[in-house]
Amino acid sequence: MLADPTTTPADADALAAAVHPADPSAPQVSVLDLAVTRGDGIFETLDAIDGYGQALEPHLARLANSARLLDLPAPSLELYREGIRQAIEASGHPRLSVKLVLTRGVEGAGICTGWVYAEPVPDFSIARTEGVTVVTLDRGYKHDVAQTSPWLLQGAKTLSYAVNKSVYREAERRGADDVIFISSDGFVLEGPTSTVVLQFGTHLVTPSTDQGILAGTAQAAVFEFGEANGFTTEYRTVTPDELLAADTVWLASSVRQIVPVVAIDGTPRGFDTAVHTAALDYLLARRS
Repeated sequence: MLADPTTTPADADALAAAVHPADPSAPQVSVLDLAVTRGDGIFETLDAIDGYGQALEPHLARLANSARLLDLPAPSLELYREGIRQAIEASGHPRLSVKLVLTRGVEGAGICTGWVYAEPVPDFSIARTEGVTVVTLDRGYKHDVAQTSPWLLQGAKTLSYAVNKSVYREAERRGADDVIFISSDGFVLEGPTSTVVLQFGTHLVTPSTDQGILAGTAQAAVFEFGEANGFTTEYRTVTPDELLAADTVWLASSVRQIVPVVAIDGTPRGFDTAVHTAALDYLLARRS
C-alpha cells in the first residue's frame, strides 16, 4: 500500500518508507472507498520479466493521463516506481503481472488510496501459439465519442470493468475466446483488454487512439519491432472487412503480449507464423 499515492516524499529513505508491505489476503481497503462503492478509480497492469518492468514509463504516463481524464489528483509517479520496485523484489518470481491502482478514496476524506500488487503471470503459451477466436460486438458509441462526449471517459483505464466482464461472458455464450469492439458507425476499435494490430504484408496498422481507445503499450512494442525489421506502421481508422483481409490480426496487451486471431465471428482466418513468432520473441525479450 502507498501512504499517500499523490504525494512524493522528500528523499529516498522517505520514499521507500512510504511503501507499506501488505498481505493481499487480509483486508486493506475501506468498504467506503469509492473504488468499492462506485468503481471510481484507475489502474495499469504491466508485465515484469526477470525483475524488469516492461514499458514502465509508458504505463506510468497512461496512469497519469487516466487520472487527468477522471479529474483525480495527479499520482506520484516516483512513489509508484518505488512500489513497483519493492513488489517485484518481494516476489522474486521471474514472470509477474504488476498492477498499479489509484482510487478517489473514501468519499469526503480528500485522500486517495493507492497500491501496487504483483502476482505470477498465467501461462498464455497456448493462446500465443494457437491463437484465439473472437466475436465483434457493437460498443454502442460512434468512433468520435472522445471528441463529442469526453465525459464518457473513453480512453481512460478505469476500475469500472462491469462492461468489459459482460462482453467476455457474451463471447463465451457465442463460443469465442475474446472480443473486438466495433463503433456504432462501423469502425474497428479495440478489445476489452487489448489493442488490435493488423499486418498487411510489410505494413502494420492499428486503430488510431483519437477514437476513444486506449494507447496500447504492447502495440507500441509491435510497431517498434516492425520498424526495426523493415515494416511501415500506421495509425488510422480500420473497417471490419479489413479484419478478414489482413495477413495477421493480433490482440496486443501487456501481460498476454500478442495473440493471433484465428477466427472472427465464426469465419476462420490464418496468420503469418514467421512474423508472429519474431514479433512475440521481440516483445518477450524486452527488459524496460
